[in-house]
Amino acid sequence: MNKLTGKVALVTGAGQGVGQGIALALAKDSAAVAVAGRTLSKCEATCEQVRESGGTAIAIAMDVKDPESLSNGVDRVVSELGGLNILVNNAQEIALGTLNNITDEAFEAGWQSGPLATLRLMRLCYPHMKGDGVIINLASTAAKRWDMSGYGPYAAVKEAIRSLSRAAACEWGADNIRCNVILPHAKSPSLEWWMNANPEEAEAFVNAIPMGRVGECEEDIGRVVANLCSDEMGYINGQSIAVDGGQAFMG
Repeated sequence: MNKLTGKVALVTGAGQGVGQGIALALAKDSAAVAVAGRTLSKCEATCEQVRESGGTAIAIAMDVKDPESLSNGVDRVVSELGGLNILVNNAQEIALGTLNNITDEAFEAGWQSGPLATLRLMRLCYPHMKGDGVIINLASTAAKRWDMSGYGPYAAVKEAIRSLSRAAACEWGADNIRCNVILPHAKSPSLEWWMNANPEEAEAFVNAIPMGRVGECEEDIGRVVANLCSDEMGYINGQSIAVDGGQAFMG
């Protein structure tokens, strides 16, 4: 598949889980991929998988909470891969806890790694993406839970990302930059940790998915992102799409 031939993508948090699945899917559609994350060895491992399939990838050590790290990373992508067409903001520190128990530090980390990092990276990438750009940001269906107990701080930072994404879609559409959001369920390390720590709630969670399973990082989530980044999806902009087997109702 060559839907993304000639495109250059930057994916944060791509050393494992959903980010890795997205990076692999983009590469299989012939995009050159910059695999960014805090742990360089994990990013290198993802790059090796890309190269084994005949793709092009570079690993970038990036702390999304550090503005200088973000700026240096974007500069390196443009310098080494020749441009930047696709940005996937996937990295996120998860702030779970009740309103009385969540610490200021945990909530601040969620804010800095989520909405603030997303905004910073979108602005850094904007000049390079004018005329041919796609941004995919990641949010969560946690905000759609009927019982928000323990999920308020996490859902709050993810909903902020959705608002920023809608603004980007509206403000930058004239520059031919599209921005959409996916809200995925996938077998990431963080979800597996949560399911192991909360087995009864996890069982109910899976039972509430009409398709009866949690998605695969590459096959289910990555493929959606790759398709959204293709020219075939060129009129989809400003949308939030739950990639969750039908569990959430986004109306």
